[in-house]
Amino acid sequence: MRARLDVYCIVPAMSRPFAKYEGLGNDFIVLESARWPAASRTPELARALCDRHRGIGADGVLWIDPRQDGSVTLVILNADGSRPEMCGNGVRCVAVHELLAGRVAVGGTVPVASDAGLRNATVCAADGIDGAMVEVDMGHVRVTLEAVSLAGGARAYVVDVGNPHAVIFDAVPPEHTMDVVRAAEGRRDVWPHGVNVEFAQRSGDDAGARVRVHERGVGWTEACGTGACAVAAAMMVERGLERGARWIDLDGGRLEISVTPDADGALRARMRGPARRVFVGEVPGSVG
Repeated sequence: MRARLDVYCIVPAMSRPFAKYEGLGNDFIVLESARWPAASRTPELARALCDRHRGIGADGVLWIDPRQDGSVTLVILNADGSRPEMCGNGVRCVAVHELLAGRVAVGGTVPVASDAGLRNATVCAADGIDGAMVEVDMGHVRVTLEAVSLAGGARAYVVDVGNPHAVIFDAVPPEHTMDVVRAAEGRRDVWPHGVNVEFAQRSGDDAGARVRVHERGVGWTEACGTGACAVAAAMMVERGLERGARWIDLDGGRLEISVTPDADGALRARMRGPARRVFVGEVPGSVG
């Protein structure tokens, strides 16, 4: 009797598209809802895609749902799978994605609905290489005047830009920065859901600052848009200035920040900076 031989046809699982973006080196993987339903945006997917050795590599995932009215619903997942409320550089990347998809023109505005509320992103100018300059109305910024004491005598201002920040102007030796970060993360009485930590050095004329950011759920990042706004607002309040910093230099480059009081006295921030598409690709159907 001849042995039975079963033959199976192996059909590759259908892949799904993604696009990789960056804003001053803060990089993201953009997934559209049409091919990535809401049920797929899991912490496990974010960790797999953001892995810089075994995945695409990124600081986070931007899941977007473009709407018929021109607005975009945005859900952000950090590289560790956690879900932050807001991401300023991510909003700029979403605006460039909408520009390249033909859903907004240069000069147009994309209303982006995040967990922190609506942020309007205006495409100011395209650079011709899948990038653009984008200005975002970052909404209200709240600064707590009384600083929180952390490790090594460092003090942090508590700032809310739709997400939590600890802004530190005290000089901290490089070898002690992580001690300060851990101390801030341990203050769950102040920041119950964790915190982004900014180490800032003001310019002599208070027109700007040099900033390094340790981002909640990511680690050290090249740039942080909400962090830049937090520093500018803290400078304004601490020094009693009429407006916040005009520029913030981060590891990845410069953002233009303007913080001014609105009619009722609340502080409002605007951020202007570049974003660009790095490449596009497909994720195997077995992932996610």
